[in-house]
Amino acid sequence: MAGLLVVALVGGCGVATRAQDAEGPSGTTGGNPTSAPAGPIPVGLEKFYQQRPAWERCGSGSQCATITVPLDYTKPAGDTIELRARRIPARDRAGRIGTLFINPGGPGASGVQFASSAPFSLGAALLRRFDVIGWDPRGVGDSTPVRCLDTEQQDKLLATDGSPDDETEISTLDAENKAFAQACERRSGNLLPHVSTEDAARDIDVLRGIVGDAELNYLGYSYGTFLGATYAELFPKNVGRLVLDGAVDPSKTAEQNNIAQAKGFDVALNAFAEDCAARSCQLGGSKTEVLAAVDKLLTETDAKPLPTGGDRELTQALTVLAVIFPLYQKEAWPQLEEAVANGLEGKGAKLLALADAFTDRTPRGYAGNQNEAIYAVNCLDRQDITSVADAKSKLAKYTAESPRFGPYLLWGSLACANWPVKPTGKPHPIKATGAKPIVVIGTTRDPATPYAWAVGLAGQLDSGVLITRDGDGHTGYKAGNPCVDSAVESYLLQGSAPATDIEC
Repeated sequence: MAGLLVVALVGGCGVATRAQDAEGPSGTTGGNPTSAPAGPIPVGLEKFYQQRPAWERCGSGSQCATITVPLDYTKPAGDTIELRARRIPARDRAGRIGTLFINPGGPGASGVQFASSAPFSLGAALLRRFDVIGWDPRGVGDSTPVRCLDTEQQDKLLATDGSPDDETEISTLDAENKAFAQACERRSGNLLPHVSTEDAARDIDVLRGIVGDAELNYLGYSYGTFLGATYAELFPKNVGRLVLDGAVDPSKTAEQNNIAQAKGFDVALNAFAEDCAARSCQLGGSKTEVLAAVDKLLTETDAKPLPTGGDRELTQALTVLAVIFPLYQKEAWPQLEEAVANGLEGKGAKLLALADAFTDRTPRGYAGNQNEAIYAVNCLDRQDITSVADAKSKLAKYTAESPRFGPYLLWGSLACANWPVKPTGKPHPIKATGAKPIVVIGTTRDPATPYAWAVGLAGQLDSGVLITRDGDGHTGYKAGNPCVDSAVESYLLQGSAPATDIEC
């Protein structure tokens, strides 16, 4: 998978009908705290900011609604698309501060599903004082989605050798990526030019206005930090309390991001190996032995896929996904140990289960469209490799930086070389001049968003404040560090950011 991935937490939102409004949390139809949008409304967008969504029950303690936004913000009178959102009303209505918008990352992860996990992933004080809203960004999930491949086609693409060793394997990978890009153009051609992060950030301001908040309160993870920072750049005066956790550095090129992420996975895998060796580890008694076991598995599955007990084999590409996924969360490291041990015994079922969890693959097919949306957004946001020849020219550099993961992340961008829409975004520092303090969180051994990115983003923002979490896993809030949790919740509840950078 090219780009930045984060997996949404448990839950889902059944699509409720909109025949009538459900009673809102304050007893008013639709549940809006105000009767008019708050804050400035860009000219030509009045009808979008002034809409009153029909919030309806869609699960215990939840309300869902569909919001209309322009397909193209430069043509607001033209075609429209829909955004699906889930709201968890504040438990303390009298003490309600406003709305806290949350984004799980991706790009491509479902915010609607993520919101359903709010009772478990957010502190109790935040749930008391904020309405919590998660939404599927444009192109994602239950919003107007990017559609490209069916289940069988996605299975084939994800299983194709992602670090080809010869011209035959390169041609096969290129053909699969061309077919993928062509399918996206055929099924979603009108949408593809309009799923950039800037478009998604403009959607957030419509949502902010609709719920009646004069300023945006926001908690974004991983890619969600890039989305939040982009919002702050576009609407600095509308920034309220922003927390950007597991930060992306917007000044970095796609190549810099890919190499840094490959090295980040190496750092996390090394931490796993040290931890495993310090226990009774099935993979070896030293860090070196554990890493050698993982490398042996990657080599063996490259030569011959493993049986899984079903009709899908475990290829090397799926093995890479299976190894990467548990690195996001330290609590999953024992699963990685067990799966690698099984793989070395010639059994691929546990590794395939990890790869499937990472890519949202269920027994009935893919639960969402994150594997398609991630390319649609990333290929539009950043110029990446432009051809097979371009990839070949960079292979030595990627391999030198990370022999284990570098080639996979390089070739994983091949779809962008065939993408039907030219990139519109360019890497640049984001200052968000005029914005209130913005809190950035970085974890020192984060596998997916290296700590240096958080340092970079916090330094670029005119009002950035950095919280450093010394630890493992992806993102820092609610990751078992009371120092981080206290700082984040104090800021969101009271509006006072840390006076200086802090270390936890």
